[in-house]
Amino acid sequence: MKMLHTRLLTPGPTPIPDRVRLAMAEPMIHHRKPDFMAVMEETQGMLRRLFGTEQVVLPLSCSGTGAMTAAVHCLFEKGEKVLVAEAGKFGERWAQIASVRGLEVTTLSAPWGRAIAPDRVTAALDADPSIRGVLIQLSETSTGVQHPVREIAEITRNRDVMLVADGISSVGIAPTPMDEWGVDCLLTGSQKGLMVPPGLALLALSERAWKRAEKVAPSCFYFNLLRERDAVRSKNQTLFTSPVSLIIGLREALRMIFEEGLSSLYARQRAMTAMARAGISAMGLELFAPEHYTLGLTSVKMPDGLPSSAVTRKAAELGVIMSTGQAPMKDETLRLAHMGWVDWGDILAGLHALQWAVESLSGKKCPAGALDAAMNAWHDSMRSEQ
Repeated sequence: MKMLHTRLLTPGPTPIPDRVRLAMAEPMIHHRKPDFMAVMEETQGMLRRLFGTEQVVLPLSCSGTGAMTAAVHCLFEKGEKVLVAEAGKFGERWAQIASVRGLEVTTLSAPWGRAIAPDRVTAALDADPSIRGVLIQLSETSTGVQHPVREIAEITRNRDVMLVADGISSVGIAPTPMDEWGVDCLLTGSQKGLMVPPGLALLALSERAWKRAEKVAPSCFYFNLLRERDAVRSKNQTLFTSPVSLIIGLREALRMIFEEGLSSLYARQRAMTAMARAGISAMGLELFAPEHYTLGLTSVKMPDGLPSSAVTRKAAELGVIMSTGQAPMKDETLRLAHMGWVDWGDILAGLHALQWAVESLSGKKCPAGALDAAMNAWHDSMRSEQ
């Protein structure tokens, strides 16, 4: 049976609001002409508010991994040491990018599903004062874990150590005020909390990070953040050909975000996260990130003998699209995302599809009351925000 409506509950891409789709469908404008410069100027002001920074926020024509690459190439010289927080697939990606750059990588590992403790970062930096950077995720998308970046920034901000934070599944979902916290580089992608199709990354550097970047010899022709900064500051342009439609879509998405208000957006995200976690627990499934969990994404540990790939395929029969885990946890975990243009009704549908798929495939009934538990959590969370 063909479904009338598909609910995309994956951790990127996420659903695109009609307003954003219609904005991107407007006639093409030229990226070196005044019409586009006006788009860039308005977008830049809203991006600074979203990132919580007085510095320029650079749009880059690439995925989030491109922004990770740009940060590593522009902030560190070949041969320098960095500390990588590795507790999931994207922590591993930091180590891979740093190794390709020719950096000496020290890995600080934690089991998948757990966060990196700040005192371990302190110990590692004390043990090796030659470390020049800490590379970490705000939200580890592969596991649904939230690393304590704010607390880690308190450790790095008074040292000659750059804190580089991947906020790809956090910006526009949870508070990330980089200047207030002392984050030196914050980056994200368009296809998650920002409600725009994939293909656009955004990156901001702190004042002291820009000073460091000015001393690092360029090692990549395309990802030259100093020249990108100059293009945005002086011309309201990007260095190379701009993803015009994506930036127009981003402007519309940011308008929507600030019409709602950041405090209201974050409250809604907290409520949907509480809702998902309560519903999953009530149906007798185990949460994969029991403590330091992120907003916008809930990871579920699959019962023995029930692969998440089978569960996601079954749930898709109801028009609900969820994601398996990644790498070694591919079939051991399932990821139900609730970021961007989704609401409580989408989460109810996702929970129902998850329970139906598990029951259908296992032949066992889950405990009753999961949807009621989810709605109670939603209402409790929203009341606590008032």
